[in-house]
Amino acid sequence: MSHLDDLDEYEAELELGLKKEYQAVFALFRFCVLTQDATYLCNKLDVQQAAPSAAGGLPFFQLELEDVWVWDKNRPTRIIPRAEILITTGDVTIEELRGEGDEPALTPEALAERLGGPEPPRDEEF
Repeated sequence: MSHLDDLDEYEAELELGLKKEYQAVFALFRFCVLTQDATYLCNKLDVQQAAPSAAGGLPFFQLELEDVWVWDKNRPTRIIPRAEILITTGDVTIEELRGEGDEPALTPEALAERLGGPEPPRDEEF
C-alpha cells in the first residue's frame, strides 16, 4: 500500500466520521446555512443586508451565527460559539429546521449513542 493510498483511506475515514457526526447533531440546531464554501448548523441567526454601494454595487449580506457547528473535517473541534459570514456573490440557502420555541428532543445519552461513544456520566441523585 502506497502513501497515497494511506492518505486516501485517512481522508475517507475523516469524511465518514464527519457525516456521522452531522447526522447525530443535526437535530440539536434550529438553522442550516449553506454557502458555496461551507455548511453551518446554528441555533441563532441574524441576517443583515447592506446597501449595494457598500460592496461595489453587488448585493452584500452579513450573517451572524451563534452556537455553531461547522462542516469541516480538518477542524479539531467543529462547535464554536460564534461565526460571521460576509457574502457578496454566490448562493446562500437558509433553512429553518424547527420553530423558535421548539426544543430538540435529544438527550445526552441519545447523542452519545448516535456518535458511537460511551454515554456521558450521570450526576448522582441525592
